[in-house]
Amino acid sequence: MDFTEIPVKSEGKYSGIIVDVRVDTVRLPGGREARREIVEHPGGVAILPLDGAGNAVCVRQYRYAFSEHLLEAPAGKLEPGEDPLESALRELSEETGLTAGRVIPLGYIYPSPGYSREILYIYLALDLKEGAPHPDTDEFLEVLRIPLDELVACVARGEICDAKTVVAVLRAKQVLTDRHCERSEAIQKVL
Repeated sequence: MDFTEIPVKSEGKYSGIIVDVRVDTVRLPGGREARREIVEHPGGVAILPLDGAGNAVCVRQYRYAFSEHLLEAPAGKLEPGEDPLESALRELSEETGLTAGRVIPLGYIYPSPGYSREILYIYLALDLKEGAPHPDTDEFLEVLRIPLDELVACVARGEICDAKTVVAVLRAKQVLTDRHCERSEAIQKVL
């Protein structure tokens, strides 16, 4: 059965620094009309770096919207026209000082498809080289190294609530337990 909603009209309501908001009127499958509030977002990336000892490099930062300090994979917003992999490598360097010798794409997610058009691209970074972090002037981060298995346990216990980090941790663990990981065409060498 087809449940497609047909757009009837769209009204811009807010244009911000990061997001724009519009209200659409749609025709439902039964013929009635309904309103949909949509947040336009440029998309983002998350990259989970894993060192040679099996530790994930995460950042702890304050998130104003929830008034909490959250443990997260390094992440950031895509710039207009920016390639997601390039963005992920930029964020990795800015937030942790690390560069990756290899990157494994872990797919993408729709973090809030009920109202947002945001897409988050997720990566695993391996063969890390150390450097100095250089976060944006409005970013205040603590860089932490945590064994990947401990992060998986934290996710299972509900101690990590950030969606991109939950997905990055679980997908990374799955990829790394796959015996054919090294032969996967998904692995990209970073120049």
